[in-house]
Amino acid sequence: MSKYNLTVGLDDRSYPIFIEDGILETVGADIAKRNIADRFVVISDDYVASLYGATLMASLKNAGVAAELISFPRGEASKNLQVFADLSSKLAQMGMDRKSGLIALGGGVTGDLTGFLAASYMRGIPFVQIPTTLLSQVDSSVGGKTGVDIPEGKNLVGAFYQPKAVYIDSAVLTTLPLEELLGGIAEVIKYGVIRDLEFYCFLERNLDAILGLQPAIIQEMIHTCCRIKAEVVAQDERESDLRRILNFGHTIGHAVEAASNFTLIHGHAVAIGMVAALRIAVSSGLCKRKEAGRVATLIHAFGLPTEIPEGMDAELIKSYMKSDKKSIGGSVFYVLPITIGDVIITNEVTEEQVDAVLVVRGEG
Repeated sequence: MSKYNLTVGLDDRSYPIFIEDGILETVGADIAKRNIADRFVVISDDYVASLYGATLMASLKNAGVAAELISFPRGEASKNLQVFADLSSKLAQMGMDRKSGLIALGGGVTGDLTGFLAASYMRGIPFVQIPTTLLSQVDSSVGGKTGVDIPEGKNLVGAFYQPKAVYIDSAVLTTLPLEELLGGIAEVIKYGVIRDLEFYCFLERNLDAILGLQPAIIQEMIHTCCRIKAEVVAQDERESDLRRILNFGHTIGHAVEAASNFTLIHGHAVAIGMVAALRIAVSSGLCKRKEAGRVATLIHAFGLPTEIPEGMDAELIKSYMKSDKKSIGGSVFYVLPITIGDVIITNEVTEEQVDAVLVVRGEG
């Protein structure tokens, strides 16, 4: 089985990413040799903990790594300040100190929550990412974005805080529900559109193999996404310029996700947001209709939604867009494709263009 290793280059905050089938069973030995912390708390949601908690804890124990596991209720609804406070209290009650560390075992919610906890507890303790969903493996576990949601919007409270290492076990995807797998594929498509035409063509050619979780194809796909994100983050860690291209599909996508009261999973909302951005790019004369249609066709071919769900209030979506953390000085910024592999960041989108793409067409 193939192994992929790469590095997110951030000077003294650089860290490795390891991609390997079955790495969850051997990860303890690598964590032990890195001397990251004296002891660890593994943080996971209750569902992932039931699937993989025992495997990880055994791996850590076999390597002589002192660790305990705590969990929280599964789902985006747990990514809030109350759960953050509850977990903080548990760490204090367990006697965790500045020489302690955290391990995030789970998807994007777990990684974001654990990373923010690590950034804040004792004003910063080390943490490790072990992402278990495709979305977290290709996107949220890499780059150091951490945070929680508040009623006014998604990820509005958080910090940039890099992990010490990321361990990606592609084998765990076999237990991922199809809906969650497809949500991750939306982020995968994003990378091709914003940065890499060759990779985009790879996705078109290998659609069936990806949906069939063919190991070699899946590992190559994950590696390419991580490579692209690592390159972007190394150039712009705190999203002042280039890194904002990673928000393709997220301006409208985050707002749609919030307007659904988070009943729509993140990747599906991003898919809808990407199609909306493509339509704006076409109406702006930036992107050819045929090129935009090619991307929308691939999104649809993977079984992802392309339209805003029926009954969703366009004004509510717009209100979330204006409060989104990607807005600057009251201006909403959009990542718009020029062609597959090349995008621009602009706030020169008219209200009429936005209204046109927020027309309700879907059935949920």
